[in-house]
Amino acid sequence: MLNAERQFIILQVLKEQETATVHDLSEATGASMSTIRRDLVQLENENKLKRVHGGASLFHSKWTEPSLGEKSTQNLDEKAKIAAYAAGLVKNGDCIFLDAGTTTQKIAEFLNGKEVIVVTNGYQVIENLVAEGITTYIVGGKFKARTGAMTGPKALESIETYRFDKCFIGINGIHETLGYTTADPDEAIIKRAAIKLSREPYIVADYSKIGESAFSKVADIEDCAIITNNHPELDYDALKHTTVEVVKT
Repeated sequence: MLNAERQFIILQVLKEQETATVHDLSEATGASMSTIRRDLVQLENENKLKRVHGGASLFHSKWTEPSLGEKSTQNLDEKAKIAAYAAGLVKNGDCIFLDAGTTTQKIAEFLNGKEVIVVTNGYQVIENLVAEGITTYIVGGKFKARTGAMTGPKALESIETYRFDKCFIGINGIHETLGYTTADPDEAIIKRAAIKLSREPYIVADYSKIGESAFSKVADIEDCAIITNNHPELDYDALKHTTVEVVKT
């Protein structure tokens, strides 16, 4: 079987079931698993798929995203450890921005006892900050129920009145050439503003976001440091143009 034919079958299998193991693809094509692995490397380099542990998957939709309820059940242990590491970077006296999202929501839980000021556009983040006795400022604007984020012109006008020591931003995609991306252009505007207004901007995201890209660009890869978790199949060296803190999970 020619390379092109084999790779066509690989992509067809992924279109049908979104993810597949190397073993599945080997059986579907009749090729050896070492050959399949080489095919997956080539197809990933051509941005046709994303390699994952033990196999491959198609890229996620660029303009859709899971709801807060869906995200709150995904990768919980990884998010908690990323959040704990991020909170450890916050020092007494800092003014920080916490983006809307489930990982940033957990960061708030780890700020207990710290003398800081937090600005957030995340509806669900507020509850944790108040519970921990943190001085909190809320960005106004249009409420987006699916992600719990305040967005729009009023939110942008509000956030631009602040300056931050650090910000912690959730993201849908981290790509070495395409940068940081998210599904919603309105949310991208707020994330971009927070990054520009911060002395030390951080992206907080689990490994599943690495290699992905979404509809709206937020920033270039070198504009922020990344806090993520370890995964044996990922090449973190590809993100060589920024600092990557890999938390063991």
